[in-house]
Amino acid sequence: MGYMEEYQKWLTDSAFDEETRKELEAIAGDDKEIQDRFYKELEFGTAGLRGVIGAGTNRMNFYTVGRATQGLANYIAKVGEKKKGVAIAYDSRHMSPEFADCAALCLNANGIPAYVFDSLRPTPELSFAVRELSCIAGINITASHNPPEYNGYKVYWEDGAQITPPHDVGIMDEVKAITDFTSAKTMGKKEAIEAGLYHVIGKDIDDAYIARLKEQVKNPEAIQRMADQLKIVYSPLHGTGNIPARRVLKELGFKNVYVVKEQELPDGDFPTVSYPNPEAAEAFELGLKLAKEVDADLVLATDPDADRLGVYVKDQAGEYHTLTGNMSGCLIGDYEISQIKEKEGLPQDGYLVKTIVSTNMADEIAKYYGIGLVECLTGFKYIGQQILKSEQTGKGTYLFGFEESYGCLVGTHARDKDAIVATMALCEAAAYYKEQGKTLWDVMLDMYGKYGYYKDQIKAITLKGVEGLQKIQDIMNCLRQDAPKEIAGFKVVSFRDYKMDTILNLESGETTKTGLPSSNVLYFDLEDGAWLCVRPSGTEPKIKFYYGIKGQSLEDADAKGEDFGNKVLAMIDEMVK
Repeated sequence: MGYMEEYQKWLTDSAFDEETRKELEAIAGDDKEIQDRFYKELEFGTAGLRGVIGAGTNRMNFYTVGRATQGLANYIAKVGEKKKGVAIAYDSRHMSPEFADCAALCLNANGIPAYVFDSLRPTPELSFAVRELSCIAGINITASHNPPEYNGYKVYWEDGAQITPPHDVGIMDEVKAITDFTSAKTMGKKEAIEAGLYHVIGKDIDDAYIARLKEQVKNPEAIQRMADQLKIVYSPLHGTGNIPARRVLKELGFKNVYVVKEQELPDGDFPTVSYPNPEAAEAFELGLKLAKEVDADLVLATDPDADRLGVYVKDQAGEYHTLTGNMSGCLIGDYEISQIKEKEGLPQDGYLVKTIVSTNMADEIAKYYGIGLVECLTGFKYIGQQILKSEQTGKGTYLFGFEESYGCLVGTHARDKDAIVATMALCEAAAYYKEQGKTLWDVMLDMYGKYGYYKDQIKAITLKGVEGLQKIQDIMNCLRQDAPKEIAGFKVVSFRDYKMDTILNLESGETTKTGLPSSNVLYFDLEDGAWLCVRPSGTEPKIKFYYGIKGQSLEDADAKGEDFGNKVLAMIDEMVK
């Protein structure tokens, strides 16, 4: 069925509600808008759904959420685990509570209990709740850091991580098998509660979650000694982090925590930023202003679902420096691993996990401490998968894991990145080093001197709509079929194609396997420790270019990194002309 026929069906079929039909009537005659809403179905991928809120097959609405949930329910029934139930959380975005109830009542109508948070909660707490309640799965209604018009639907399995094989494929197949968007089961909320299927959760899970975070503290005495001297500015960016982040810092004894008032309360419009991304400089404008007023040591911001943490730290001269996700991940990881070594000794089978697009500084940290390094695909669920593997086999002790996109996990209470525990850990590290007369920027500079001046960045090209999707595919095909032998002046040493599970050594011609799951990702190992990874975004209409180089100094690394990125974009620009 073409997009216009699908549009007409949604417009005229009485199975769709009146509000949906009115919204679609309003775009009659706008062929481009109709095409964008109906040219494809909002794909249920390995992370679930994410899209613009609105009517249509390519939008987030009650029908796409219902279809996804019915598919999940069918899969849960197939594996025979209906009794365990599903935990459901949601963030501050428009329609998040409504979509959460839509999912819960669909599950209930299928005889599956739902445990729904009484108000918005962070992603990592949902991951924790799945395990704490022994649920078979979890659903989180969030679009993370996307613009205000977006929402999303993430699915977790019983280990607390986002779905991985075989469950992701099994659930996707069940969702695809549902061709009628109005066929999802549902029931009344009052009826579901009376039937003992709809459960409201809240304080008990909050208390257990915070208690588990506090167990990860390595130096409580340092916090107590420096509690009056350390100053922290924090912003939840209108999202879910406000209450849990402030609570854990307060309970640990931090006394000078200043919250950015303009960004404190939940607001799906995210009025102070164009989009709520802690990677973006604009997200810190208000926080840095407050930091200068109170002379803060560090400035922190969590994204709306509080799984990612952005950071600025002050140097000895009073200037503030941003830390990329690679920098903050390495700083927290180095602190955590060093303190485990000092206080209890490192386990012989201990390991650090990073993703393939994360900095090579992690390799040097692992080498320095004599621990293992595990590299996995992009997506924190693969880090969670490593923890599960260790639990199931009894081999390997997880010490820390991070990815470049501002996400890390201290401890194993959750199986997704956790900006609340990261906030706690970074503030603890700041107190520990402040007692030694060091700022976190001093520590970062020390790490560069110790491990090497690694500069890791990301460039992205946004290509929207049908044409954009085709251009992204064309770029991937071109790089895959005619792999360059030189990139930005660096010789290509080897070429990894994770979709084909091959590593081609360009010097010897030998081909080996990547050993990782199939994924549409290309990776170029370059001379002098440089690298480039190309990956279409799974959540946005973008193609991303991750890269890293190693310099002789911080200034040298910065200059080389900027030059490298510009040359890569110029190379891609030639491809799409």
